[in-house]
Amino acid sequence: MTKIKIGIIGVGRIGKLHAGHLVRQPNAEVSIVSDVAVTEELRQWAAELGIPRISADYRDVLRDPDIQAVYICSSTHTHVPLIEEAAEQGKHIFCEKPVSMDYVQTERALEAVKKHGVLLQTGFNRRFDHNFKRVRDCVQSGQIGDPHLIKITSRDPAPPPADYIRVSGGLFMDMAIHDFDMARFVANSEVQEVYAQGAVLIDPAIGELGDIDTAITTLKFANGALGVIDNSRQAVYGYDQRVEVFGSAGCIQIANDHSNTAEISTKDAVFRDNPKYFFLERYEQAYADENRAFLQAIASGGQTPVDGNDALQAERIAAAAKRSLQEGRPVKLEEL
Repeated sequence: MTKIKIGIIGVGRIGKLHAGHLVRQPNAEVSIVSDVAVTEELRQWAAELGIPRISADYRDVLRDPDIQAVYICSSTHTHVPLIEEAAEQGKHIFCEKPVSMDYVQTERALEAVKKHGVLLQTGFNRRFDHNFKRVRDCVQSGQIGDPHLIKITSRDPAPPPADYIRVSGGLFMDMAIHDFDMARFVANSEVQEVYAQGAVLIDPAIGELGDIDTAITTLKFANGALGVIDNSRQAVYGYDQRVEVFGSAGCIQIANDHSNTAEISTKDAVFRDNPKYFFLERYEQAYADENRAFLQAIASGGQTPVDGNDALQAERIAAAAKRSLQEGRPVKLEEL
């Protein structure tokens, strides 16, 4: 079997996660990784995974003629120039979300991808989750009729540190962007209007940095459906990820994933374990499946299942939500 040779730019938490999945794929070979901080710990990690090369210069990845695909897992502000350079070098690209903090810059990156005829897949891994995929399939099959209401709950177990908040792009771009993509995905329709409300109810430091930690976003879709997304930076009981789609012929709901299905009943109460704690646990299989889908697209010459337009539309919704919060009014996507 011919292996697809891959380079990874940025091997922090998410880059290491992808590398760990890729080295287990029979049709992939991680040939080189690059990071601005090449430590002895990083060298040891690469050696343990059998990755032969590590560099502090990302150009070593992009200029290697044997590398067919590049994973961009570096800081968000680097994504657009790296996509442009990778496309110029004829590399297929997997880019973590968001592609950029500014959808106009994302459009620039997509032009480079189109110009050079390479594939681009963006890291909306939740589309590959077994629960969310079931909802999408149910809606597409017509089993619940026409979608009327889409409800998404997305709450993290604990807020990130201030240093992360400072560069994150804000709750809508950093956290809720997954939910904006999921709303499009399960509704099978584009968002036309956004109305967002937000508050600082968890950590005053988040507010001091100009962000919010709690939000409600309502959506109007082109197919007539309505949506509501609730976000919180802190759910003390674990990672809370639920979806409901109510339609003209029925309803589909998905609950949280738990580490087991045990339920303990006593005279005092009925108990079960908390949901899985964070995204690394909840979406472990989804990450593996999104990597497999990217490799399959390269091997077959087909399209990636989550392309650059998906990234662009989620970013536009995030931008509309931010404007809505600032101006206290609904914002139509066409205003952007």
